[in-house]
Amino acid sequence: MTTTALPARPGLREFPSSFRFGAATAAFQIEGAAFEDGRRASIWDAFCRVPGAVLGGDDGDIACDHYHRYPQDVALMKELGLQTYRFSTSWSRVRPDGGPLNQAGVDFYRRLVDELLDAGIRPWLTLYHWDLPQALQERGGWTVRETAERFTEYALDMHDALGDRVQDWATLNEPWCSSFLSYTAGAHAPGHYSAAEGMLSAHHLLLGHGSAIRELRARDASLNLGITLNLTVADAVDPTDAADVDAARRIDGQFNRWFLDPVFRGRYPGDILDDFRRVDPDAVAALEAAVKPGDLETIAAPLDTLGVNYYHGEYVGGRPPADAPGGGDAPTSRRTQSPFPASEDIFWHDRGLPRTSMNWEVQPEGLTRLLRRVHEEYTAERGVALVVTENGAAYEDEPVVVDGRVEVDDAERTEFVELHLGAILDAIDQGVDVRGYFYWSLLDNFEWAWGYAKRFGIVRVDYETQERSIKRSGLRYSRIIADRALDDPAHA
Repeated sequence: MTTTALPARPGLREFPSSFRFGAATAAFQIEGAAFEDGRRASIWDAFCRVPGAVLGGDDGDIACDHYHRYPQDVALMKELGLQTYRFSTSWSRVRPDGGPLNQAGVDFYRRLVDELLDAGIRPWLTLYHWDLPQALQERGGWTVRETAERFTEYALDMHDALGDRVQDWATLNEPWCSSFLSYTAGAHAPGHYSAAEGMLSAHHLLLGHGSAIRELRARDASLNLGITLNLTVADAVDPTDAADVDAARRIDGQFNRWFLDPVFRGRYPGDILDDFRRVDPDAVAALEAAVKPGDLETIAAPLDTLGVNYYHGEYVGGRPPADAPGGGDAPTSRRTQSPFPASEDIFWHDRGLPRTSMNWEVQPEGLTRLLRRVHEEYTAERGVALVVTENGAAYEDEPVVVDGRVEVDDAERTEFVELHLGAILDAIDQGVDVRGYFYWSLLDNFEWAWGYAKRFGIVRVDYETQERSIKRSGLRYSRIIADRALDDPAHA
């Protein structure tokens, strides 16, 4: 079967005919209904109740009330023209406390998937977006092997329920966050401060991933299976300075290669193991004791798709800047520490780029470089496609009422979307196999330790009334989807 190319339209940069446009959410951030229909506490329900852990003492009990309003939300997706929707299922809803199947929880996701399919929207299911059942955490959480085994059982339960209607499956979302940011930095649930727990959690998360991939593949070889990693580009302030180059190497190794190497090469990066051993030999010994024969082969189970989450790059050196630029990961009064076990003499610098309200740099060219690097070093030779599964920005949206309608003229977010879609087209033009884009997020929602203080959505949510309003960025994204093209600056 051959595909006939459409004639080029002057002034437009067109996306490939197979490229899919979507938006993403996560269960804990939007569903609410925290303790309805058999759902029980996750680690985030528990963490939200720790004084100082979440800005404003916010929690996910109601969130966007998507559990009750999903038909309205799917209708909004259809209005926007989304071709695909990335969502996560809640382990705490489907197998509360990590125990027996809760049919009411499964039925919610059946209804959601049916609603999506009826609207002509392809579901993209993520099995784990950080909401581990609290009962499993009390038995050790991701620091113990049992959790990986229970995760595989949960994955197969979801396939039993939805495998006939869902083709696209991702095991984990951002395991760096649910290991090092959560078990080492104390910034996310469960809020621990241990380098050893971070390493153990990363290993067992990846082990659960590989085991689930292997079992799902055995069930149905036609599934599109993958994992979603948050990745960055780490640039040295001075590429001729040994300390700056080493700082960039360690950030790249601890953030990117610690997950890419075992998933694609069946090994942890040796230089980072050496770094970890230098600063905490007992933690590395605990990791080495936890890695059993066959684990790394399981983790490297072949994939179809790698999801790449990209928000910003890292500009680092071996000496502190005159004015520290800060960051967006520790908004509360609760103590946090570096999520990088080997973080000594690494300092973040400001390169003068625009910043979002998270204080993150806007760096679209970094996405092009990242996609090309991952394609060339990891995915191309293995026939693995890339999809940008998260990319978005929080800004200080100012809603206004015009003729009785709420409008949000979020010009900065609109530009952010256009610039990053352009960066993806640049990567495609350079031969990178990128097959889709999910904006984060469809809805304003519970932004983890930031509570409801930061808004990423292309749809505004009034948390008092639960009224939804499509922002100007959403309208622009809808137009891009309809055109399947961006304006070409070369013809402006």
